[in-house]
Amino acid sequence: MANQDWTDGTETVWEISPWELLPGVRSGDELSRGERAADMVRNKMGSWGFVGTFTSFMFVWATVNVIVFANRGWDPYPFILLNLLLSALAGLQGSILLIAAKRADAVAAEQALSHLTISKASSELIKEVKAEMTTIKRLATEIHQHTKETK
Repeated sequence: MANQDWTDGTETVWEISPWELLPGVRSGDELSRGERAADMVRNKMGSWGFVGTFTSFMFVWATVNVIVFANRGWDPYPFILLNLLLSALAGLQGSILLIAAKRADAVAAEQALSHLTISKASSELIKEVKAEMTTIKRLATEIHQHTKETK
């Protein structure tokens, strides 16, 4: 588990993988290359930055081809090459979303296992404290009885 303190000024909480802040969830070097890639794709493609960049790219593509090259650019209207790229992106998008969802499920399972472990440990600790309190109560009663008898 990463021990990155997000308040040290070197990284903001938004630059850290969201899973690094959760207890019991593997992160950093503990992850496989595929898991790190899935986290990166999810964090980048699922952002407003990606939407803005993608929209800007589409606008620039159309502007350059229609206005700058007077519709004789590398992909004149109706933008056959752009449509091919968009179709390829749409075809991959489902798989990318499934990969990201599987990764999120794996993280949720790790977090649930961590919570279960913590709950079991807490339950054992509560039982021990309850036993100690019972012993303390019994001893206090005995001391009270003893002081009453000695008066």
